[in-house]
Amino acid sequence: MGFATSVALGLAGLFAIAWLMRAGARAMFAGSARAIAHDMPLTAAFGILVIGVYAAVAIAAPALAPFPEREIVGGQFQAWSAAHPLGTDRIGRDMLSRLIYGARNTVGIAFATTALAFVVGAVLGLWAALVGGWLDQGLSRFVDALMAIPALIFSLLLLTIFGTSVITLILVIAAVDATRVFRLARAVAQGIVVMDYIEAAKLRGEGSWFLIRREILPNAMAPLVAEFGLRFCFVFLSISSLSFLGLGIQPPTADWGSMVKDNATLITFGDVTPLLPAGCIALLTVAVNFVVDWQLHRASGLKEQ
Repeated sequence: MGFATSVALGLAGLFAIAWLMRAGARAMFAGSARAIAHDMPLTAAFGILVIGVYAAVAIAAPALAPFPEREIVGGQFQAWSAAHPLGTDRIGRDMLSRLIYGARNTVGIAFATTALAFVVGAVLGLWAALVGGWLDQGLSRFVDALMAIPALIFSLLLLTIFGTSVITLILVIAAVDATRVFRLARAVAQGIVVMDYIEAAKLRGEGSWFLIRREILPNAMAPLVAEFGLRFCFVFLSISSLSFLGLGIQPPTADWGSMVKDNATLITFGDVTPLLPAGCIALLTVAVNFVVDWQLHRASGLKEQ
């Protein structure tokens, strides 16, 4: 069985399982949960299934991987075999094990980075829209200046200056992406802070933090949740790109971007092994976008025709 046929059958199997999950959810749940399951398209069910599989693999990586992440277990660039189902890399580490551990490292770091970017960007954006005046103008102009610099070049510059540790990587990419979150949060909040219930809360003497937490954030949640999914994809791809360029997650830690770079020479010999981590990156990106599209459609109030 060829590689393309195996991939096609695998994706077909995932779609079949996603369809069964959706059908099962309709039968098992009642009320609002049943309505959500009924409105869930097959693409969203597929996306949720893929995300769930990735999360399970990341959590259970030590139990699923046949070899330790950094252990040299064979010769250089060994072919696929029973002992090494995906062969070995350029220094003899098991590719399947590193692919599994890559889910924990790449996806985990991307999620932590996205969460940090959202906390910083959303809080500052909502606060700027609520307070207005010189604070809003100062933060907005500062964010505009940062966004004028291409994100990848800015990240490369900062990582070259401050080093390439995991903490530095998270902080640098979070700082870059927080500017995008700030712009969205501020734009959404500007349409909320002029509402009557905000004025009523101010007349009651409520403080800024109460207004942000109890009045503005719940009404801005739908676009922010959708943006979280999209921003996760961008962060995920940014980390993989930086790792491919040698300034992301550093070896010997397993990372899908660096795995593509380290094994790229195999492509010249017709070996598709370097495409596997690239395929993992692409599949998760597509899955997250499927779920985000569904959530945006639900938040818009539109119905399927």
